[in-house]
Amino acid sequence: MRVTTKGQVTIPKQIRDHLGIGPGSEVEFLATNDGARLVAVNENLSEEEASRRFRDTLASMVGILNLKDMTADEYVEWLRGPREDLDVD
Repeated sequence: MRVTTKGQVTIPKQIRDHLGIGPGSEVEFLATNDGARLVAVNENLSEEEASRRFRDTLASMVGILNLKDMTADEYVEWLRGPREDLDVD
């Protein structure tokens, strides 16, 4: 995909259809560590469509985070690291 001299790109039809992007739709580009992510700004989604997209997003995340049998508290402690500012007896 090429960027025009005006900084424009054409979003492929498959992506437009998947995100529900049409003429007049608003989109945002978000910077990520890997590059950028295109996000459709859809304030007028039906509750059914919003729920479907949310379920699809959750389903796409299954198996991404492996806590290795840690409890939520153990995971948070591992994530934050030691807290030397706390007085623990």
